[in-house]
Amino acid sequence: MTSADMDVKKYLSRIGFSGPAEPTLDVLWSLHLRHQLSVPFENLTIHSGGKIQLDLPVMYDKIVNQRRGGFCFENNGLFYWLLCQLGFQVTLLSGQVKSPVTGYYSPPFSHMVIMVSLEGKRWLCDVGYGTGFPFPLSLETSDPQEQGHRAYRIRQVEGMHFLEVQRYVYKKPRGDWSEVYKFTLEPRHMEDYEEMCQYHQTSPHSLFFCKSLCIIIRPAGRLIYIGRRLISTTYSNEENGIVKTTRQLKDEEIPDVLAKEFGVVLNAPLIPKDDDITPPPVMY
Repeated sequence: MTSADMDVKKYLSRIGFSGPAEPTLDVLWSLHLRHQLSVPFENLTIHSGGKIQLDLPVMYDKIVNQRRGGFCFENNGLFYWLLCQLGFQVTLLSGQVKSPVTGYYSPPFSHMVIMVSLEGKRWLCDVGYGTGFPFPLSLETSDPQEQGHRAYRIRQVEGMHFLEVQRYVYKKPRGDWSEVYKFTLEPRHMEDYEEMCQYHQTSPHSLFFCKSLCIIIRPAGRLIYIGRRLISTTYSNEENGIVKTTRQLKDEEIPDVLAKEFGVVLNAPLIPKDDDITPPPVMY
């Protein structure tokens, strides 16, 4: 398909958005949430014989027509296109994710995030991070921003912005702040991410090459498929604030689970993968 075949209304229908699609803060918040509730964060193309392309018509066809999901470059790349079409002032940014395994950050351009400038204020948007935030975050403050059972803050140090998260139970913080990723506000372009898109599909240092995964946000938690596991996470006001269950899957069960739980139907057989990630030789 071509860019002429990309239909904003069909995209809005795909994510379950109805009503006037105007460049307002309320619409931005609604679009941000609806996208994450409807479009999975997934890298299954890599593990079913395909290749991910940073081409807008290809991403549109995959996410809207085929009702698939994608990883950050796809979900945020297409969301960026949608916001531009609706009249928002949008900027692509380069992010680096902090690994919970090594404690180091991924290379520059390994994560794509979005900044929206609206009525003199700036907002961080990200519909392409599997365990991300439901609503846009203000870039005008370093104070905690509570969303459901979590609080977020954006700390700035010498031009670098650090997104941090803290779990909340009974509206009170539980545990320390944890760094999620860092980013600058320098404007970027889609082609700037090409090299890292290839890296994530081929490198043993990348989560996406080492593990087949699919994540969908739910109103009260998340559902995560990874390798041969299905992990359900539900937020609660119990002692720990979170209830997690894990189900082991047989290979023959996985296609049905992906179809029923995530709405994902693959065109080729999936090879489940859950390998250890090799720490990169260069740490950031």
